[in-house]
Amino acid sequence: MPIHPLPQFEEDLKADQEAYAKLEAPKTVVVRFGATKMIGEFPFDLDVKPGCGTKMVVRTARGTELSEMLTSTCPNSGCSKSVSRQEMLEYIENSGGRDYPYFTDGKVLRIATVEDMNKQSAMEAGKIELIRFAREVAVRLEMPMKVVDAEEILGGERLTFYFASEERIDFRPMVMELAARYRTRIEMRQVGARDEARLTADYEKCGQHCCCKQFLKVLKPVSMKQAKIQKATLDPLKISGRCGRLMCCLRYEESTYDDLRKRLPKKKTRVTTPDGPGLVIDTQILTQLVLVELESNGERSAYPVESLDGGAAVTPTKGEEYDEEEEGPRGEAGPLGDRPPAPLPPPPPAIRPGGAPGGAPGGAPGTSAGGSPGGSPGGPRPDRPRDDRPRDDRGPRPSGPPNRGGPGGGPGGSGGQGGPGGQGGQGGGQGGRGGQRRDDRGRR
Repeated sequence: MPIHPLPQFEEDLKADQEAYAKLEAPKTVVVRFGATKMIGEFPFDLDVKPGCGTKMVVRTARGTELSEMLTSTCPNSGCSKSVSRQEMLEYIENSGGRDYPYFTDGKVLRIATVEDMNKQSAMEAGKIELIRFAREVAVRLEMPMKVVDAEEILGGERLTFYFASEERIDFRPMVMELAARYRTRIEMRQVGARDEARLTADYEKCGQHCCCKQFLKVLKPVSMKQAKIQKATLDPLKISGRCGRLMCCLRYEESTYDDLRKRLPKKKTRVTTPDGPGLVIDTQILTQLVLVELESNGERSAYPVESLDGGAAVTPTKGEEYDEEEEGPRGEAGPLGDRPPAPLPPPPPAIRPGGAPGGAPGGAPGTSAGGSPGGSPGGPRPDRPRDDRPRDDRGPRPSGPPNRGGPGGGPGGSGGQGGPGGQGGQGGGQGGRGGQRRDDRGRR
C-alpha cells in the first residue's frame, strides 16, 4: 500500500523552507568542547546556517579540536533556539560566575566533515591504550597517582592526562617519558573525586546521566546539614553519588527550603492559634504545617502557618535570637513562666589608692612602683585579709631580723605612700645590698 503525504504536511514544509531561507548565518556561536565540557563563544564567518548539535572544528587556546554547537547569540540566525548574549551572561553568572569554564579566545574553522568524525572516533578508541601505558609508567617510577583519563585533541598539538592523587607529585620524569613516546606536548592535570566522576561516570541512581557530566560546570560543596533540612535519609550509601561524595542534587532545592524555613516559627516558641495560645512542638517545611501544643487543654494539633497570629509566625525582634535549648527569645521570659534574672558576677576586690606601705597599688616586690627588696611589697596580699586598724591596736610587730644596710649604705627603709615611697624603698634596698657586698669582701 503506497503512502501519500497529506496536503497539510506539504504546505507546512513549504512554509518552513521559506522561513529558513529568510534567516541569516549567525555571527557568533556557543560551542561545547573538551573532555570536561568547556563552553566557548566564538565568531562564525561561514555562509552556512548551522543548527543546535552541529559538529564544528574550532581553534582554541589548546589547539584544533572538535566541538558541538549549543546555540547562537545573535537574532535572525539559522538556529531557532538562539538566545541573547545578555541571557547567556546571566546564566553564567548564576551558574558559578568567574569559576564557570567560559572562553572567548577561539574561532570556528569549519563544519566537521566525515574525515574529522572518523579521526575523532579513532582517537576515542585509542584512549584505553594511552591510559594503560601511562599507568605502567607511573608504577615503574613509583609515583602515588591514579591515571583517570587521557584526552587527545583533533589537531594533535597536545595530549592531556588526568590523574588523581592525595598529595602533590613531581611528575616531570613521567612527562619526559611520555613525550619521548608520543612526540607531542604532554600536559598533566590533577583532579579530585568529583572531577574524576565527571570524566568517567555515566548514569546515576535516578536513571539519568550524572549531573556533573551532563550540565554542571562548577561543583560546589554539599554538606550533611542540607540533607538533614530536606529530611533525606542519612545513610551515606543512599545519598552519595558516583564520586563517593554527597550528591550534587541536594543543592538544587536548598534555596527553596531556606525560603520556606523562614516562614516557620522556631521550636519551643509561643504562638497564637485559632484555638488559643500554645507552644510550637514541631514544623514541616514543605507542607508549611506547625504542630502546636495548646496551653488550655494540652492537646497537640497541626495548623497552617498562615493561621498563626493572623498569618505571621512569632519571630524574634531585632537584637534577639532564638536558641533551640531555651523556651523563648533570649532576654525574655519563656512560655512556661517568668524566669528569675541571672545572678550578677561578684565584684573584684577593692584596692585603695596608694597601696600598702612599700609601693604603689598592686606593685610587686623588687620594682620601683611596688617596693624593692629593701621595702615592703606593694598592694594587699591575697593569702590573708587586709588589716586597716592603726598600728598601736595591732599589737607587737612580728619578730625577725631587721633589714639594715651594711657599711656601704643605710638601712633599707620601707617606702612611703604611693610612688615616692617605692623609690625610697628601692634606694634603701640598694644601699643594704651594697653594704652586704663590702662585708663579704672584708671576710675574704
